[in-house]
Amino acid sequence: MKLITYARMGKVGFGIIKNGGVIELNDRIGNDVTSIKSLLKKNEQKKAQEIYKEITPDISLSEITYLPVIPDPEKIFCVGLNYQEHKKETGRPDVDNPTIFTRFANTQTGHLQPLLKPKFSERFDFEGELAIVIGKGGRDISEEKALDHVAGYSCYNDGSIRDWQRHTSQFTPGKNFPLTGPFGPYLVTSDEVGDYTKLPIETRLNGEVMQKAKLSDLIFPIPRLIKYISTFTPLTVGDVIVTGTPGGVGDRRDPPVYMKPGDVVEVDIGKVGILMNFITE
Repeated sequence: MKLITYARMGKVGFGIIKNGGVIELNDRIGNDVTSIKSLLKKNEQKKAQEIYKEITPDISLSEITYLPVIPDPEKIFCVGLNYQEHKKETGRPDVDNPTIFTRFANTQTGHLQPLLKPKFSERFDFEGELAIVIGKGGRDISEEKALDHVAGYSCYNDGSIRDWQRHTSQFTPGKNFPLTGPFGPYLVTSDEVGDYTKLPIETRLNGEVMQKAKLSDLIFPIPRLIKYISTFTPLTVGDVIVTGTPGGVGDRRDPPVYMKPGDVVEVDIGKVGILMNFITE
């Protein structure tokens, strides 16, 4: 299934993509199931699948405004330097453990929505990434069972304000300007994706390929990330892990290439979808 969060006529809804439309789920599963996160918490995925098989779409995709797949995750963990080519272009050494930083939920935006270049910087960079959404919480999760905790996959663009990112050794300021973290277009459930390591990932700026890799290239694969993160903090349903970006970021090109108003950026991850945004200021 492809699960979507959207706005329509001033209200936030969630549903399933089917035949170019949306099956609305807000009133079909229960009064307390009003979002993808609550669907996962109540473990009502089977009921959603039954609805998908039986019901035709209620509305067209053209009638909605895309919102971040999970607008209100309790935690967003971003992974840095998780592809060899990106680590190489940054000049960073090999490490024994993943580089983790956080992004705030209110910095996110949806598919086909403006990606806001901060007026404080001209060094606004793209980072196409695969995001996973936790469907079953836990602490100290083993690598062998880690993928059982993944509800599904989505595209993410970890928009980076490079000068602010490098004010100190901490990444947080450059990763948390408003409307710099596109997340979408939808959550593709794990059963539909299958083996994530077979997925390609590509970032395009104005149609030109900037980043290209395979998910099998991850230095720290998803089970290792889940094991590591769940050791220092409990993972809860709806938490998001953004798994890292390939080489080819704009900041490390010669000359550098940064996003500017009027640009279009796309993150394409095969069957997970294409996330597209327009740069504004």
